[in-house]
Amino acid sequence: MYLEHFGLNEPPFKITPVTDFFFPGANRAEILDALLYAISESEGVIKVTGEVGSGKTMLCRMLLERFPEKVEAVYLANPSLSREEMLYAIADGLNLNLEGQRVNIILQTLQNHLELKLAQGKRIVILVDEAHAMPLETMEELRLLYNLQVGNHKLLHIVLVGQPELNEKLSQPNMRQLKDRIIHHFSMLPLSQNIIESYLLFRMRTAGYRGPTPFSVAAATLIGKASQGLMRRVNILADKSLLAAFVENTHNIEVRHVQAAIRDTELGELTPAWWKSKKIAIIASGTVLAAILIAGIAWNLGGMHAQQTYPSTPAPRAATPAPAQTMLGNAADNNSLAPQNVNDNHEVKLLMTPALHNTPGSSTSPNAAITTAPATTQIIQAADNVTPSASAVSAHPVIQETLLDQRLAAAKSRFAQSPAGSASIQLYYTDHVKPSRIEAFLKRADSQGTLNEIYVVPIKINGRKGFRVLYGIYTSSEKARSGMRHLPQRFLDAFAPTIYLIEKSPTS
Repeated sequence: MYLEHFGLNEPPFKITPVTDFFFPGANRAEILDALLYAISESEGVIKVTGEVGSGKTMLCRMLLERFPEKVEAVYLANPSLSREEMLYAIADGLNLNLEGQRVNIILQTLQNHLELKLAQGKRIVILVDEAHAMPLETMEELRLLYNLQVGNHKLLHIVLVGQPELNEKLSQPNMRQLKDRIIHHFSMLPLSQNIIESYLLFRMRTAGYRGPTPFSVAAATLIGKASQGLMRRVNILADKSLLAAFVENTHNIEVRHVQAAIRDTELGELTPAWWKSKKIAIIASGTVLAAILIAGIAWNLGGMHAQQTYPSTPAPRAATPAPAQTMLGNAADNNSLAPQNVNDNHEVKLLMTPALHNTPGSSTSPNAAITTAPATTQIIQAADNVTPSASAVSAHPVIQETLLDQRLAAAKSRFAQSPAGSASIQLYYTDHVKPSRIEAFLKRADSQGTLNEIYVVPIKINGRKGFRVLYGIYTSSEKARSGMRHLPQRFLDAFAPTIYLIEKSPTS
């Protein structure tokens, strides 16, 4: 109805998952990349959880589109099947006509077929959407199928995608064998308030809109609060807000239009309100106003967490660096703030995000160290050239080398000497050049005796200079994963560590 009014080619906020509208921000692209790697290269069961409307089915659709040729997937969209029905569904997904066969015949035929696929270099993945609805006996049968192997190679790989109730189901005593086989766990957190505007404009642009952002800041804020950051609710409210603006013959969506959409929509409270739990560490981006209110707590937690937002349009270069994004848990208001996505072309590649169960929420905001203007300029140069050039250093001979200088140089040296396949643990990254904040973090690390394990790498994210902060260097990703279990507790509380494979020197 309103498509021509806004110059759209198609509805921008339909709730049916369409992969063209996959939003790579809010950690979605990062989770997708990590899943693709884990499914293609590693063993074990993978679990993805998220609230109703958080984008889980869209993620499944993206996986099905992005799987490499060596991966064949069986997608179970409706898992509320009996044990026998699930076996038939898997056989159908593998193009095996076993209708009417006994269970033992189905199992033997499946095993023979899977062994043949393994010999052909194929990996078979069972992708279960809405896995929280799967009956316990069916889930147990799935575990037994996962046990099939030839030599050291599993014949099946399993991805469970479901609501938070899946965690409760897997915590039951009779599910402990399946739970023990889960080696990767990813959480689809709601959109943060700060990324709602980018998400709205992204959907509009994808649908063909070419004008300035039609949603006012106040309207986008209200959509974020009313939707609790869940994509499906955002889509419903945005769609009805566009309709309300169309009726008024205006191209600007204001608060009154969103209020009309809210009145026309039944939005209940989340049950359970898992994303509000103080047990979940939620990453904020953008403004640090809330962080100022909890700066005292932040100092004790000893760290900050910086993540990027997905920019709607290129931001003009400011005269001074924009504030680094900050880790917040249970921010000042009741809105959930979610991790943001990184999508850079840097040589360091994301491997996987580890399972972090019952991670305490944290509120951190480092006190910025005071530096002189020349020192800040010197560090900004470092973001382009990895370390300050000799001419830059000689131009300011009176400036003492900062801790950031030291850790940039240490990363350059150690990474150049690291053998192929080496890995590190990422603590956080930022798409803002704010040396004073990283300097403050490094000073705390120095006082706590962990500075020598910290490495800083300059990166570019969507054309913006930033830093990646890493912990330790390991000879393999397996050793890095083992090392992650021994990270200082303050890092586990404050950050969401991930494993990175060092393919080559970050300066190359």
